[in-house]
Amino acid sequence: MMYYSRLRMASVIGVCLIGLALCLPNFIRQPSPSLPWRQIHLGLDLRGGSYLLLQVDMASVATDRLRGLQDQTRQTLLKAGLGYRNLATGPHGVTFTPRTPDETQPDLKALRAMPMNTPGEFKVEEGEGGQIALTLSPDAARQRAYDAVTQSIEIVRRRIDATGAIDPEITRQGEDRIIVELPGISDPERVKNLLGTTAKMTFHLVADSAIGSSVPPAGVEMLPMSDGQGTLPVFSHVDVDGADLTNASASIDQDGGEWAVNFTFDSTGAQEFGDVTRANVGKRFAIVLDNKVIEAPIIHTAITGGNGQITGGFSAQQATDMALLLRAGALPAPLNVIEQRSIGPSLGADSIRAGGYSLAAGFVLVIAFMALFYGRFGWYANIALLANLVLMTAILSLFEATLTLPGMAGMLLTLGMAVDANILINERIREEVARGRSALQAMQAGFERATATIVDSNATALLAHVMLFVFGTGPVRGFALTITIGIVTTLFTTLLLSRMLMVRWYARTRPSTLPV
Repeated sequence: MMYYSRLRMASVIGVCLIGLALCLPNFIRQPSPSLPWRQIHLGLDLRGGSYLLLQVDMASVATDRLRGLQDQTRQTLLKAGLGYRNLATGPHGVTFTPRTPDETQPDLKALRAMPMNTPGEFKVEEGEGGQIALTLSPDAARQRAYDAVTQSIEIVRRRIDATGAIDPEITRQGEDRIIVELPGISDPERVKNLLGTTAKMTFHLVADSAIGSSVPPAGVEMLPMSDGQGTLPVFSHVDVDGADLTNASASIDQDGGEWAVNFTFDSTGAQEFGDVTRANVGKRFAIVLDNKVIEAPIIHTAITGGNGQITGGFSAQQATDMALLLRAGALPAPLNVIEQRSIGPSLGADSIRAGGYSLAAGFVLVIAFMALFYGRFGWYANIALLANLVLMTAILSLFEATLTLPGMAGMLLTLGMAVDANILINERIREEVARGRSALQAMQAGFERATATIVDSNATALLAHVMLFVFGTGPVRGFALTITIGIVTTLFTTLLLSRMLMVRWYARTRPSTLPV
């Protein structure tokens, strides 16, 4: 137990040197752009930035599904050669009256064969007065709401990443809220506009026969133009869904010299786009974004390549943002900003200064305590403590972790926990010396008896903080992360590094008494 081979010593020293090398990027500038340079990033409370609390519009999620179910019902009945009357949506489903009583059973059979997004999503029943009702199940509605928030988080992450924001923190809060923290961004207006845009693009045929009509016929809706110049009647049925887009980019139109957005469909979308344009040459095809018609060009020929272009008097920034939104995907429902806070860089600098002072003061007091009470072995513990701080910083740098004020508190607490381990070892050695053991026997017995206690206490603390990291959010995760890393580095420096220093000192001097 008290023998260290050269390979073992080289391994311990090598780990410490690697940790020191990984720490350097946090204190010196990158000498070459090609050189890997991993650093610890500062969180919102240290760097300053913006905090947004978003709420998913759950009513819109339910409304969209009901509209989709209504359109699915209409298309299913028409494909089966069946008619309907008074097709409408209610709070929990869709109702309609069969064209004739004889069509009731064929209607039920056709509708029960419709595909569902999840098993048991809706049930089809015959109600009073000969009506047929398609009712959404509560479990399916709750699952759809949960999936909407999950999908929104992923799309928000993609949109923010595309803006170049560094280390955004995006977490779920409750059933329908999303927290977005943007370090370094003190004016989040552009980001807020991007997140506030649903970016749901669809393509509809224009109902030219309904132009000028005050009341649109069934299956037709009046949508406003994006430029505010009146409305346009379009068929409610979505001919091509923008969800099939694979890419979008901003460019200058070669013909008109204005900014435009080019888009590309996947194989499914390209086939649908080609089929619709081939069957409707000479008709107008509306491009709808968030229930507003951007433009409605005439189809001159079938478009089979899966590529298209949108023009609408965009500025360079508008075209770039629209392309970004289309690439990131459409939100399943609108997001409403219900809380917004900005933290200035000066407040972040004050937090860093205060955190640095507390960390330095705690470190100095710990070093003084160990040196005063345990002499030479206390200084060995201080060297291990310094190595512990270096290794913690190295691991955080390696994973480019985000450091927050709770994270700094976790580092300070880790230093205290590391001192506890060294105190246990030194006190055990003192007890063995008091019992009359020789120097070598006292050191060996002290380490053996203290090691089990140190491992047990740190193992339970490790499990607790791992759970805290898994189930916590925001600052709690930052605190748990630094403590978890600190426990691992504490075990290494206490049980390997400090022991190695003490063993090498004993092997070199062969003292008759120990300096504890």
